[in-house]
Amino acid sequence: MNLEKIRNMSQAELAAEELKLKKELFNLRFQHATGQLDNPGKMKEVKREIARVKTVLREKQLKAQD
Repeated sequence: MNLEKIRNMSQAELAAEELKLKKELFNLRFQHATGQLDNPGKMKEVKREIARVKTVLREKQLKAQD
């Protein structure tokens, strides 16, 4: 998902996206622990997506306070 698409989401959508990504990361970690993960780089990618979503969510929260 690109940053422009994330920035166009509402705060509720961002929170839902963050929850979805956290569940995906949990599943990837579980697969990694059991040796079923084909692409370990996917974990890094999902972590970065979570960080992007959290950053944009925080920016929107700060903007709303002003």
